[in-house]
Amino acid sequence: MPPQTFNLKLEYRIFAAIKRMNKYNRNKICILQIIVPLHHDKTKRKINSPTEYKMTRVIKFTKMHGAGNDYIYVNTLKYPIESPEKLSVEWSAPHTGIGSDGLVLIGRSDKADFSMRIFNADGSEAKMCGNASRCIGKYLYEYGLTSQTAVTLDTLSGIKILKLHVKDGKVNTVTVDMGRPTDMKEQPIEANGQKFTGTTVSMGNPHLVIFVEDIKDINLESIGPKLENHPLFPDRINVEFAQVLEDGKIRMRVWERGSGITQACGTGACATAVAAALTGKSERKTDIIMDGGSLAIEWDEKTDHVWMTGEAVRVFDGEMIINDE
Repeated sequence: MPPQTFNLKLEYRIFAAIKRMNKYNRNKICILQIIVPLHHDKTKRKINSPTEYKMTRVIKFTKMHGAGNDYIYVNTLKYPIESPEKLSVEWSAPHTGIGSDGLVLIGRSDKADFSMRIFNADGSEAKMCGNASRCIGKYLYEYGLTSQTAVTLDTLSGIKILKLHVKDGKVNTVTVDMGRPTDMKEQPIEANGQKFTGTTVSMGNPHLVIFVEDIKDINLESIGPKLENHPLFPDRINVEFAQVLEDGKIRMRVWERGSGITQACGTGACATAVAAALTGKSERKTDIIMDGGSLAIEWDEKTDHVWMTGEAVRVFDGEMIINDE
């Protein structure tokens, strides 16, 4: 755009008109902001660069959590997002953003009813998240995107089936078919001068499960990043420390790849249950207790599929203004 000269006669009624337009049409239009220096005189001024124009949009989001594993959810059918990696870092920040474990995008799919993309707090993309899939089930039903109680979800780790348990028009819990576990292997590993025996399990994303006598003795903040970035795992790995309790339930804490310590991890809970069954520490059906809550996990012997059941909670709705480059 060539330099143009404007006679700046900005009046309050113009700003009021722009605000009214923004309020009633914010979902449909972009707001053109003309950035100019303010002067006391009324002479002609020049806008010398097209970079002085910014296009802004309002994005509506919903903050949700499953067992304390919280994400920001955006319906990209209405609010397309071009740079989710960047926004996930900015919005996940606890003090300067919304605060979350990452960003989840709900979209279209030609393979399933809907699609899910997950971005961690560091901007990296995850293949699967069990807690996020349950929250998406609740979102789809309660925000009117579906009236079905069985929904298919297209993820980077395949198609997942969500079974919504509805009472009085609200989704209380969701059961997710997490598929078959793969890449199961027990192996020794050392980090921070400590030696462990861990079990690797993939639930669409990789996990290292380590059983200990007392989980309180584990400094997860220190050992977590060492194991996540261990040379044995060039693509990094999620890390779970677990303790089998007297009642057969399993207490677990998680260090998530790309996010660090989180309140819960759905795929991590599934991996922990599978590892426990593989090593004879529990039956195929158990409860996994995490910092943020519990999940019921069943590794079905007939189908070899892992089923996860747990709550999904809406925290609040909000809006963010983004600048389109």
